Amino acid sequence: MKKTPWFLSLLLLFSMFYSSQAAALLKLGVVANRGASEATTRWIELGRYLSKEMGEMVAIIPLRPPKVPAAALGGELDYLLSHSPHTALVEEKLSARVLATLNTKAGSQFGGVIVARKDSGIRRAEDLKGKRVMSLKFRTAAGAYIFQTYHLMQKGIDPHKDFASMKQGRKQDDLVRAVAEGKADAAFIRTGMLEVMAKEGKINIDDFVIVDQVKNDSFPLVRTTDLYPEWSFSALPSAPSGKDSQVKNALLKISQDSKVAEKGRVKGFVEPESLDGIKKALRALKITPYDQ
Repeated sequence: MKKTPWFLSLLLLFSMFYSSQAAALLKLGVVANRGASEATTRWIELGRYLSKEMGEMVAIIPLRPPKVPAAALGGELDYLLSHSPHTALVEEKLSARVLATLNTKAGSQFGGVIVARKDSGIRRAEDLKGKRVMSLKFRTAAGAYIFQTYHLMQKGIDPHKDFASMKQGRKQDDLVRAVAEGKADAAFIRTGMLEVMAKEGKINIDDFVIVDQVKNDSFPLVRTTDLYPEWSFSALPSAPSGKDSQVKNALLKISQDSKVAEKGRVKGFVEPESLDGIKKALRALKITPYDQ
C-alpha cells in the first residue's frame, strides 16, 4: 500500500477537526529550521487558533529554509511565517503584506552566533582563518549563515576563501554536535539554539565559546552579530486581503500564557519590525532578491 505523505495526513487531520467550522483551506508556511516534525508540533496550535478566529481552516505547512522561496514564489502558500530574508524576498517579489513580527522570550529581534569549542583556541573572527566551519544552506539561512557572513565581511573575512573548509549541515542541532565532536572547528547558528539545546539536556553550554561575543547589552542570549527582526507573519497574494486586519488583530492579541504561545515557545506577536537592516545585509552579500 502506498504511504500517504505526512503533509497530506496533516491536512486530513485538520479537515476532520474543522469540518464543521471551516469554509476554506488557507496554507500557512512556517520555516522548519529544526525539521518538519518539530515545526509542526510547535505551530499546530497557531493553525488551530487562526482557523477559529477566521472561520476558515489554516493548515501548517512546515518547510526547510531552502524550500521556502520556491513554495512562496510558486503560489503554494497563502501566508508565511519565516525569517527576515524570506520576508524581504516576498515583500520585494510578491508585494507581500507584513502583518506582524514574532515576539519571542528574548524579544522581537534575533541574531547569529559563531560557536566553537572552548578548548579550540578560537575567540575572534580572525582566529577562524584556515579552520573548518559549518553552516546551514548557503545564502538562504538567516541566523545560520547570512548574519555571520555579513559580520565577517565587515571584518574583511570571506568564509568561502579564508576558511580551510565551509560545509553545510541539515539542521542547526547537527552543526552544534559537529563542533562538540570535533568534526568542525566552528559553526554558524541562530541565537537561542545553544540555550535551547542546553535546556533539552543535549549539550553543556560551558563546553563552548562564542566568537566575537557581544557583551554588556540588554539582549538575553549569547550572540556574535547585530540583531535583526524576528520571524514575520506575511500575507501572500493569494491570501484574502479583506481579512488582513482580522488576522493581524488575532496575532497581536495572543497572550504569553496562551496555548499558542506555550507551544510556540514565544510571547506572541508585535507590530512589524523594520526590515531596513536585513535588506542592507542582503544587498551587501548580493543575496536574492538583491542578487542582480
